[in-house]
Amino acid sequence: MGDHGSGTIFFSGCNLACVFCQNCDISQGKEGRPVAAPDLARIMLDLQWLGCHNINLVSPSHVVPQVLEALAIAAEGGLRLPLVYNSGGYDSLSTLRLLDGVVDIYMPDFKYWDDSTAARHSGAKGYPTVAREAMKEMHRQVGDLVLDKGGVAVRGLIVRHLVLPGDLAGTAEVTKFISKEVSPDTYINIMAQYYPTHKAFKQPPLNRRITRAEYERAVQAAKDAGLHRFAR
Repeated sequence: MGDHGSGTIFFSGCNLACVFCQNCDISQGKEGRPVAAPDLARIMLDLQWLGCHNINLVSPSHVVPQVLEALAIAAEGGLRLPLVYNSGGYDSLSTLRLLDGVVDIYMPDFKYWDDSTAARHSGAKGYPTVAREAMKEMHRQVGDLVLDKGGVAVRGLIVRHLVLPGDLAGTAEVTKFISKEVSPDTYINIMAQYYPTHKAFKQPPLNRRITRAEYERAVQAAKDAGLHRFAR
């Protein structure tokens, strides 16, 4: 919620290579321009001046040292907004530990439960193991989602899970893990907006949208797992 928007900064490139990426021009085509740390700090401060509720760093996993350099400059300049780390969930523990005490809101994807599926469709061998450990570390740092009186997130973990055709994401297993090994109070966004794009047309069943029944089964799986805080 909130009426001033999220101060979103997209970073070119990504440590995943999803065949269905809806931002493939940025993540794999590397649209964008080089920005030095002082300029990135100024962008953050400008977003604060515009009244944004937070600074939302999209796909920052591969540029964390540069982000930290810019944040130090921005903090000296008066940056006080919550910092959102918006990633694909493929984050190493060593990277996340650098962010302990820096990030206010973690907003990772949990894309897949099956390793072979992750390797085939995102070029990310070992993704499920990495994502599981990342979610637990993120939660250790910031806990469950906390909202202010206006319903705006100020701290905590928000997990996004994109429902894929043919249950390629392994929703039941993902949600059971989150409920049992992270927290049953985890705020989860079960996303229905999948559509085939980029290279997905060549990889059935990713060459079609999900059905309403597939989405409803995913939501029910999350409920059955014990999760109760949802965005739909």
